[in-house]
Amino acid sequence: MIEQLVHQNNLLAIIIKNNYQQSGIKFFTPDEFSQQLAYMSRPKGHIIEPHIHKHVERKVVLTQEVLLIKSGKVRVDFYDNNQNYIDERILGKGDVILLAAGGHGFEILEDAEIIEIKQGPYVAESDKIRFPSPVLHKKAI
Repeated sequence: MIEQLVHQNNLLAIIIKNNYQQSGIKFFTPDEFSQQLAYMSRPKGHIIEPHIHKHVERKVVLTQEVLLIKSGKVRVDFYDNNQNYIDERILGKGDVILLAAGGHGFEILEDAEIIEIKQGPYVAESDKIRFPSPVLHKKAI
């Protein structure tokens, strides 16, 4: 299953559930995204020709990240660009998510291993704005 989480015509995330299957290759992101996400299923013996990626200068103005849930269970909370809570999704082992826009926060529901992929170079705190979670605050009350 593929889910696109859209808020006010803004694609916040693409979720690829562990059970998704399709033959061939399928790109889920528009060409203009600075992070590209695809799924490939190829039969034994299929050849992908050796290749080198050319040096092409790109301008990245927004960090987009991909998370692969290796194990465990994680709740992802989604926010708009004004830090307003939008929705949540639960991800489990083998699920993949591209966080494309807006804000996000996480609660680890079961011990989890997560692989994160994003553009670099990483510029630490200059790269993000942190804000309190209204969702976690409500649960604590």
